[in-house]
Amino acid sequence: MTGINRQRLFWLSVLALFTASMSASLRAAVASSLKAEWIDPIAPIAAGEMIGAALGSAFLGFSITVFVVSAFLDTLGIRRVLIGCGVAFLIGTTLIVGAGAFASGMAVYHLVWLGMLLSGIGWGFAEASINPLTARLYPEDTTHRLNVLHAWYPGGLIVGGLAGVFLASALPWQAIMGLAYLPAIGVILIAATTTFPETPKAVGDAGMKEMMLEVVRRPSFFIWFGAMFLTASSELAPGQWIDVALSNRVGMRGILLLVYVSALMFVFRHFAGRIAGRLSNPGLLWVSSLLAAIGLFLLSQAQSPVSAILASTVWGLGVCAMWPTMLASVAERYPRGDAWALGLVGSAGALASFFVLPRLGEMFDQAKVEIAGGPEAFTRLTGEALRTVEDAAASQSFARLTFVPLILLVVFGGVWLAERRADRRAARVTERAA
Repeated sequence: MTGINRQRLFWLSVLALFTASMSASLRAAVASSLKAEWIDPIAPIAAGEMIGAALGSAFLGFSITVFVVSAFLDTLGIRRVLIGCGVAFLIGTTLIVGAGAFASGMAVYHLVWLGMLLSGIGWGFAEASINPLTARLYPEDTTHRLNVLHAWYPGGLIVGGLAGVFLASALPWQAIMGLAYLPAIGVILIAATTTFPETPKAVGDAGMKEMMLEVVRRPSFFIWFGAMFLTASSELAPGQWIDVALSNRVGMRGILLLVYVSALMFVFRHFAGRIAGRLSNPGLLWVSSLLAAIGLFLLSQAQSPVSAILASTVWGLGVCAMWPTMLASVAERYPRGDAWALGLVGSAGALASFFVLPRLGEMFDQAKVEIAGGPEAFTRLTGEALRTVEDAAASQSFARLTFVPLILLVVFGGVWLAERRADRRAARVTERAA
């Protein structure tokens, strides 16, 4: 790659992903304030489902974008896609923070929903470009490099989460959300002034038809596609919901738990590629699923800061390597699928959160009304009584998520055993040939 600065391109990719995660963390951090100021007054009974749907719309935007852009990445050009990433975050953030000034009543909610959708589109632009770019820049070390790249996703969550907590007393939530402007502008400026590599000949020759054939003619790909749906449900959806659901019940801001888990991810993802090399990708994912299931159950039972931190530790260690290891597994097993294959599994991950977050909100709303004794009884609750009811509802919403990583134990366990048997057979054939 003559004339190409791999390090500059890699750090541009890091900044794009950092922008996406910081925005996600800021959205989660301000969700409670946004809900209280704009949504509770217009829809008190359905407020949980509505804020869940708004948060989930970002994942819809991500899913559609990464699905479409991955197919036409080399036609559009990675530079244009990354510039589009920054622009989408600028516009999306403006709609979120300005909705109250632009509209009134239910129209405010619709603008918030649209702003979060556009933020998800920016995230989709980032993921659709930086994953294949990194795989092309480092074909000899894909798993490790993708894990290092995605270590900066929790890095952005940490910065956004801490900003959301420590600036809350000094700034309105709109100003805190507006911090997403800063890295978005950086992505636009750096992408516009960086030289990008040409499309590798193998990819260019393959074209869209070959990328699609790589997926269609190998049905095992759809196991990974379905698994990505479930791994994202175990990781991303709880991360967006944690501040809304747990802050009152455990006696500390839920976003601080997300910051803590993100710190675990940031450190562990720098080593996950090496661990996968010893254990194998399916083996690492199996262990991750086991820890995620235990952690989600413990979160549903947590009643204090100490128990919440313990539960978050187990859950965080479980989910921290899931997303990059899933991407690396697909990149290594379906190389001719290139950006299309990576885009498909990324799209599956985002769709999971789009469907799961509103469902979490709906379960929360149903549980709080049932516990209170009906809609009218719930609307009469105030103070400690309201808090008690919502705490019990939050516990139920997290407990029901536990079954998702339990399914993954079966999936990854089967893949792990099948690949170990195939490796042993291959070794015996090699020994006989020798």
